[in-house]
Amino acid sequence: MAGRAKPPLLKARVTHLEMTAMPAHRMPMPVGPRLALMQARNMPVAFYRYLYEQVGRPHHWSERRFLGDEELAARIHAPTTEVAVLYVDGSPAGFYELDLAGLPEKTEIVYFGLTPDFQGRGLAGFFLSETIFAAWAHDPEAVAIHTNTLDSPKALRLYQKMGFSPVGCSEEEVEPWI
Repeated sequence: MAGRAKPPLLKARVTHLEMTAMPAHRMPMPVGPRLALMQARNMPVAFYRYLYEQVGRPHHWSERRFLGDEELAARIHAPTTEVAVLYVDGSPAGFYELDLAGLPEKTEIVYFGLTPDFQGRGLAGFFLSETIFAAWAHDPEAVAIHTNTLDSPKALRLYQKMGFSPVGCSEEEVEPWI
């Protein structure tokens, strides 16, 4: 039996954004659910893969998808990587990942997002605000983030509302999740 053909690559327009001053205020914590944002030191690779797929699958995230366990562990456990998980009423609802390798010039928010079950509940602004303040806690000159046309259509607007400004665009091809 012949194998299935690979699906065609998806084209995405990437917007690169930066923030050069820490925001004056944090977004308030939403009222209602019990929230906890916990930095995950030495996160098990299987748990990271679970979060990465839950958050990234709808948007075809691909950079970490095909890494072997050892390479992925080396990246997420590196001293220049910070990962934190947002919990809502005890369940993992999303995560962020910071790349601190560019310090002191820049901290990059490499990954940020909520799982589909927790989208649309008014959590994104609060969660992004906490992510931004975590990035600024490392005292960079700027904080960077990027989004593309495969991400939530609300992402770019949210990033700009929170104080990020576009600094460039690029194109990329992404292997779709099937």
